[in-house]
Amino acid sequence: MSFVEVPHTADVKIRAMAPTLETLFSDAFAALMQVLYGPDRNGGKKRKITLDAEDQESLLRDFLSEVLFIAEVDGLVFSGAEIHIEGCHLSATLDGEPFDRRRHAMGTEVKGISYSGLAITRDANGYMLDIVFDV
Repeated sequence: MSFVEVPHTADVKIRAMAPTLETLFSDAFAALMQVLYGPDRNGGKKRKITLDAEDQESLLRDFLSEVLFIAEVDGLVFSGAEIHIEGCHLSATLDGEPFDRRRHAMGTEVKGISYSGLAITRDANGYMLDIVFDV
């Protein structure tokens, strides 16, 4: 994982850097799960999702919003994701477990994924992302 929390006035802002777009999305996914549930997460239950969007930023926001929705509605805590991106199409297999209040209640509630400040950039070293989680 290559992400850090950067100061933000009211919400949680994450900066991630990765050599590939798939790894960048995976790091943003890991950051969301870390903020929500802390470090104690395991696998065992698989969930597949596919999404299409107009651009990479929208694809990332839609992906993380879908993960947040599934986590809340189905009570799942994800530990990993295998992500494939072709253009603006994403397919992912999420790996997680049922929510356990004793192990997963140390995080912060995330209400949504913000478009504000969302930026994916690319240079010779790979990709960089700034994203804000509304808490």
